[in-house]
Amino acid sequence: MTQQITFLGLGAMGSALARAALDARLDVTVWNRTPERAEPLVAVGATAAADSTAAIAAADLVVICLLDYPAVRAVLDAAGASLSGKTILNLTNGTPEQARGLAAWAEAEGAAYLDGGIMATPPMIGQAETLILTSGSATAHATAHDALKSFGSSRYLGGDPGHAALYDLALLTAMYGMFGGYLHGTALLRADGIAAEGFVELVQPWLTAMQASLPEMARQIDHGDHGRNVGSNLAMQAAAYVNLIDASRARKLSTDLVEPLQRLLLKAVATGRGDHDIASMAELIPLD
Repeated sequence: MTQQITFLGLGAMGSALARAALDARLDVTVWNRTPERAEPLVAVGATAAADSTAAIAAADLVVICLLDYPAVRAVLDAAGASLSGKTILNLTNGTPEQARGLAAWAEAEGAAYLDGGIMATPPMIGQAETLILTSGSATAHATAHDALKSFGSSRYLGGDPGHAALYDLALLTAMYGMFGGYLHGTALLRADGIAAEGFVELVQPWLTAMQASLPEMARQIDHGDHGRNVGSNLAMQAAAYVNLIDASRARKLSTDLVEPLQRLLLKAVATGRGDHDIASMAELIPLD
């Protein structure tokens, strides 16, 4: 019997997900608060549901991609008893706590729940480099197999429904840290009349080379072993970092992106970590 898949939410990402499922020749029903958004998908084979309750009732697997968790809960609340026996794959961005709460609620309603994080932009959906993180019900994960395969690559992170959101936010944290550093670096250069495009050929291989240190940093963090293999200790880095701040201020640049790390460097030195490697600062992030 052909699996029936409903997509709730047809923004840029929701539409991309539904289209990838259609491209994989899956049986797709779609719904959106603004019905006109369903029309391009109906034109290529989707069925439009009159309302969210009908869309859920028609499905074996319900794929949700809405603005936030309150919007998800409002749509699912309206479905009532029709949720029983369904599988939910929620790809709405949120927190681990929100995912766990919604999973508990969905399971109490008789639905199997799988939470997900999309590590891609809408144009990437359906390509091999797309990564969908999932966690929650193993049964739900098995049910969602064909849909997940149509979206790209996926990784199941186990039964805790909060883990997909947690990994998603951790990966985004790393990404935004990189982008923040890159943007500040371009501002430094542009202040002296140097184009950002000329920076790219230097910064890309530099960041790639720096990524090679991540496994050793992870080992130090997990084992609390920060005294070995120190290439540039924190005391040296703190002393040099002030030049980054001074050069920025001399060019009348905001230091909002770079001062937080300086504060952490100075705290590390002040707490006796001056001879440690940079991974030691991870111990200073938890609040006392």
